[in-house]
Amino acid sequence: MTSAWTAEHLRTIAPGAGGTIPPLREGERGGLAAGRLYWDMWPVQDAAGRQAVIAGRELWMALTAPDRGDPALRHFEAKIHWLEARDGAWHDRGPVLPDFAVPYEREWAGSALYDGGVVTLFFTAAGDAARPGGYRQELWFAEARIGADGWPEGWSQPAPLVAGYGAHYMPADAHEGEPGAIKAFRDPSYFRDPADGAEWIAFTASLAGSASAFNGAFGLARRQPGIGWVLTPPCLHAEGVNNELERAHLVFHVKHYYAFWSTQTATFAPGLRHAPGGLYGMVADSMAGPWRPLNGTGLVLANPADAPQQTYSWYVDADLRVSSFVDVLPDGSFGGVPAPLLRLALDGERAGLAG
Repeated sequence: MTSAWTAEHLRTIAPGAGGTIPPLREGERGGLAAGRLYWDMWPVQDAAGRQAVIAGRELWMALTAPDRGDPALRHFEAKIHWLEARDGAWHDRGPVLPDFAVPYEREWAGSALYDGGVVTLFFTAAGDAARPGGYRQELWFAEARIGADGWPEGWSQPAPLVAGYGAHYMPADAHEGEPGAIKAFRDPSYFRDPADGAEWIAFTASLAGSASAFNGAFGLARRQPGIGWVLTPPCLHAEGVNNELERAHLVFHVKHYYAFWSTQTATFAPGLRHAPGGLYGMVADSMAGPWRPLNGTGLVLANPADAPQQTYSWYVDADLRVSSFVDVLPDGSFGGVPAPLLRLALDGERAGLAG
């Protein structure tokens, strides 16, 4: 069942609603490489959605690019790197994938599964290698077995996860565009349903057949035995409400299913831009839905009112730990480093910061 996130839900958002993320004064670079920007991060997770520890390492992944002086340029050089959390700091351990001959130009966000000694990277193949600078998006994957040294070896050739965009999703194949206004087919995030073992990919999408420019959707694909990943109808959409439900992902907690995404004030439809940029979500009793907005509105976490863009791109794991990156610092500069980790409290249809 596809549920709707509606204008009526959002109209009840009041100033200060949702959990308020603590203010930041600066970004902590720690052991990260100088002269690089980091954003859109995620942990390497086991099949239950918890942090996987590989050879004693707490490994994450993040998008990174050289700092060219204009943070907007990072999207056109993005590469996924390993991050290791060690001794209270982040350490850049280099690119995840070796260089392959591929038709896409760069790597955008996704997720990583560690299961049965194999790491699978699900990621967004962005752009066109033959025509740099475009906004085409496809869902891809690659996998490697963990070697004796505790690191992946023999990565498979990256390959598409699904063919085309299916009947339910608008193609995200335009070359021209601008951030916030482009259509989406990105951010694949793995989820295994504890009820029946079914495997799903959640992703950021745009609803096909919509008459609105604001047609964000929370896309789904399901793995079918002997067939592979098959696109299914979205679990929810924001037609007429919001253009981008970014970093779409699923979490199971206690007995409920939670669909989380990030969005920004600028991507809401006119008349709804009182809603803050933040982490939003809906809850259901099964993957079949219906999906109900958390806290009655969908808003879970927001930045402080006087720093509405200080962090972005939130990702929740099964231990309810929340990662994000530092976006705009108090002096107006781009942070480009991981933000402090947070933890959610979930109780049925209520959600907020823990303790």
